[in-house]
Amino acid sequence: MANHTVAIVGRPNVGKSTFFNRLIGDHRSSIVDDFSGVTRDRIYGETFWNGKTFDVIDTGGFVLHSDDVFEAAIREQVLIAMDEASVILFLVDVTTGVTDLDDQMANILRRSKKPVFVVVNKVDNAKRMYEASEFYSLGFEHTFFMAAISGSGTGDLLDAVTDILPDDDNAEEGDGIPKLAIVGQPNVGKSTLVNALVGQERNIVTDVAGTTRDAIHTHYNQFGKDFILVDTAGMRKKTKVKENIEFYSVIRAIKAIEESDVCLLVIDATLGIEQQDLNILRVIEKKRKGLVIVVNKWDLVDKETNTARDLEKDILERTAPFTDIPVIFISALEKQRILKALELALKVHQRRSNRIPTSVLNNWLEESMERFRPPSVRGNYVKMNYVTQLPTPFPSFAFFTNYPKHIKKPYRNYLENRLRESFDFHGIPLTLYFRKK
Repeated sequence: MANHTVAIVGRPNVGKSTFFNRLIGDHRSSIVDDFSGVTRDRIYGETFWNGKTFDVIDTGGFVLHSDDVFEAAIREQVLIAMDEASVILFLVDVTTGVTDLDDQMANILRRSKKPVFVVVNKVDNAKRMYEASEFYSLGFEHTFFMAAISGSGTGDLLDAVTDILPDDDNAEEGDGIPKLAIVGQPNVGKSTLVNALVGQERNIVTDVAGTTRDAIHTHYNQFGKDFILVDTAGMRKKTKVKENIEFYSVIRAIKAIEESDVCLLVIDATLGIEQQDLNILRVIEKKRKGLVIVVNKWDLVDKETNTARDLEKDILERTAPFTDIPVIFISALEKQRILKALELALKVHQRRSNRIPTSVLNNWLEESMERFRPPSVRGNYVKMNYVTQLPTPFPSFAFFTNYPKHIKKPYRNYLENRLRESFDFHGIPLTLYFRKK
């Protein structure tokens, strides 16, 4: 699982989006998701290099009217990237040389405690290679020359980036205490929910030091329940940065998702489930975290007999094909059903660590095959030999078969739905692998 964030910063028109697409586009199969439409660009993807997985954030996607950007807006984004990223890639353009705006950004970046790589773009011939040496004057330790459009030089840069990213072999290992993250769009009531859950008189057992990206995990033992709340947007006040709310919330949501076992996705009852909620949900799903959908501000909705039922149906229609998700209606302000939401999340955590014995799974497979056999392909009879659960932190299953490539989506869906019916994986994404026997 990715546990690091690499942010691309730079003034407008230096090629940030081209470079971003190069980084995630070469590894299409490794992309976790794209947050589309925060402004107009894809701004977030996951990529893999040298055995390490990391998130890439393109800050350029957040600047409106990018031909006429206010210096303050750029400064704000650089500060946020400095605060949130593990590594910062400072993109500049050889064809313009060092500009005043580059100098200003460099002045801010020099204060960063995070590694900063100067990446000189559009270096695609010997003359430009010579001209690019001007950027050494910015005074950063790491300077790389490349051409984003052709990919020339990106390999050396990625080698250097992955060299300094720590291994995250133990990213999901812990002491078994559930790690819960409260995520969602700005203004849906995340902070109110956090405050209602932990209160002012919160009984903090210990502050667990964060990961490489300074996320704070706070250990609670309340209501007879033991859990770790992963720091989300509402929990730390930012004094130095006047937040670019959408940009900040996207990065923080991704980080909180990665560092949790179960996510409580908070949506606004008065608005229903919106596209940005679905974007966050897809990241939770593809990072294989448990999920509870928490519909907040339920006190503001005019209710009739079936209002909750109809809204839940509408929400789950929009989350398809992943519809086996607990949905709860709360009011964080009135403290209605907030403990029930916590209980649901802890139950999802319990189910996420369920282990099913191989003998039980194989009896289940036999019965599932009798009900509905995989269709034969070009006269080839597809046979499932056996299935086993893999030793991963999330439920994943390996099916051994004579023709793994012939197992098409409808049959995969059938097997997944049967697993859900038989073993109760409510709120948990499942991963199915088909391997050659």
